[in-house]
Amino acid sequence: MNKKIITPASLLAVAIIVVAAVTRLLPHPANVTPIMAIAIFGGAYFSKKYMAVLLPLCILFVTDLVLGMHASMWAVYAAFLMAAGIGMILKNRVKVSTVLGASLASSIVFFLVSNFGVWISGLCGYPMSFSGLVLCYEMGLPFFRNEVVGTLVYSGVMFGVFEYAKVKFPALAKI
Repeated sequence: MNKKIITPASLLAVAIIVVAAVTRLLPHPANVTPIMAIAIFGGAYFSKKYMAVLLPLCILFVTDLVLGMHASMWAVYAAFLMAAGIGMILKNRVKVSTVLGASLASSIVFFLVSNFGVWISGLCGYPMSFSGLVLCYEMGLPFFRNEVVGTLVYSGVMFGVFEYAKVKFPALAKI
């Protein structure tokens, strides 16, 4: 049996992701972006794991070309890879509580990994000591709050739209 690569469900998922990705380039509060939600969403719905990982990283890279690069990008990309992995855990278990948990877990991972990247790269001049690392995390807390809000909102919208579409159009139930 030949399995279709492009299905109506996969086209809808990609459309939702593209619309969300474009919003990263629009004016927004710091760290209130869709990219974390895209990584979780792709991990949860794409049957091809490479798509779940590649799509958010490509979107991140393309938008970073527009927005700018920095020395701790490796940590940011690593955190998004982990978020895609968290999304993969949701496969066939998508419900409000699991999406909420995955969104919060991914935001925490992003906070810990990206701030570590900022500290270790020396970008912001924090002392290279435990107290400097703690200070870096402390200074990142306002951005963390925004990251959580953005991830929760975008995850809610993306998963909500897709799940609603699956109910309304049962042919979309298979991706």
